[in-house]
Amino acid sequence: MSETGSGGPERSVPAPLTAAVFHEILDELRALEGRLFLPDVPLDELSVLEGYKWMFSILAVGLDAHVWADPARPRFVDIVGPYRKWGGDNADAYYQYAPIDPDRTYIVTGRKGDADYLSLSVYGGPSDGRYSERIVGTINHRTLEFSADGAFSLVLSPEPHDGAWMKLEPDAVCAITRDYLADPVHGRRAQWHIESVDPPATRREDDADLARRFRATLTWIRDQAAIVPIPLGTPNTVDEPYGVPSQTFGWAAADAAYAMGSYELAEDEALVIEGRSPVCAFWNVCLWNQFLHTYDYAYERVTLNGHQAVYEPDGSWRVVVARRDPGHPNWISTAGHSRGRIWFRWFLPEATPSRPTTRVVPVTDVAGL
Repeated sequence: MSETGSGGPERSVPAPLTAAVFHEILDELRALEGRLFLPDVPLDELSVLEGYKWMFSILAVGLDAHVWADPARPRFVDIVGPYRKWGGDNADAYYQYAPIDPDRTYIVTGRKGDADYLSLSVYGGPSDGRYSERIVGTINHRTLEFSADGAFSLVLSPEPHDGAWMKLEPDAVCAITRDYLADPVHGRRAQWHIESVDPPATRREDDADLARRFRATLTWIRDQAAIVPIPLGTPNTVDEPYGVPSQTFGWAAADAAYAMGSYELAEDEALVIEGRSPVCAFWNVCLWNQFLHTYDYAYERVTLNGHQAVYEPDGSWRVVVARRDPGHPNWISTAGHSRGRIWFRWFLPEATPSRPTTRVVPVTDVAGL
C-alpha cells in the first residue's frame, strides 16, 4: 500500500493493514453523522448535540476494549461516566471493563467501598468487536467474602480453584464490574484490580494483529450505531418489567430486572409515574436521550435512586418527570428535552416488580399530589 501526502511524492506505508482499517474507521465516523438525522426517528436539537458527543464515546470505548486491551496483562478501565455516555449509563454507577483470555487464570482483588450493589460479570461471545451473546457467570457482593476493611478476592480460570472462583468457558471474552452507590458523588467507589497468572515477559506489536484489533473497534462502532437512535415508542408509558436471561445481547446485568418507558411532554405538563419496588439491593430510574445516555447530571437531577426517593406511607413511590421543578421531592428533570426514554432497574429483587402506572397532569397540579 502507498499513500500520497498533499503535494508530496508517493510513499510506502510500513503498516499497510493497520493503515487501511484506520482509514475505514475515519470514514465510518464521518458516516455516523447520518444517524442524527434519520427521518423515521426525529430528534430534538439537544439530542442531536448529544449525539455528536456520543460518537466519540463509542469510539473511546471501542479503542479501550479492543485496541489498548491486552488479555495477557489486563487492566480494569472505566467504560461509562459523566464523560462517556452511551449504552444506558446512569449517575449512580461505575462500570469497568477488562479483556479475558479463556485459557488464562486471573486473580481479581479489590475493596467494596460504599457500594450498595457490586458485581463482576464475565461475558461470552465473539471476540471480533461484536457485542457479547451471553453471560458466562456473575459474582456479586452477596456471594463474595469481605474482610473487615472491605477487601475481597476471586479467581477467574478454566480450572477449579479454592475460594471464590468463576469458571471461564471457552467463549469468555471480557469481564465487566459494576458498583452502585446511594451517594455516588461523596461515596467511596469500589476498587478493582485484575492480574494474569504467568503473563508473557514481552509483547511486540505487529501490523496484522493491530489491524485485527482496529477492525474489532470498527465492528464495535458499527454495531453500536445500528442500535441507536431508538424510537420513542408509546409516549408517557412504562413497559412491563422483565429479568435478564443468561442468553442476552450486550452487557446487561444478570442480577437485574428492568423496565423501559418514554415521555413526551409540553412545557406545562408533567408525567407522574407510580409504583412499588420489591425488596432489592438497589433500584433507580433514569432519563435518557435516544442514544441511550443520560442527560447532564452535573447540573440537574435526571436520575433518582431508591435511597434518594421519598416514599408514600404505604411504601410505594411517586416519581414526577417534568421540565421545571413542580414542587415534588421525587422530581427528575427532562433537562430541556421535550421527549426521551425512561429506564428503571432493580438489582437482586425478591420478585419481578409490578408494572408502574403513568398519567400526564399539568405541572401546577403536581404539588397537590
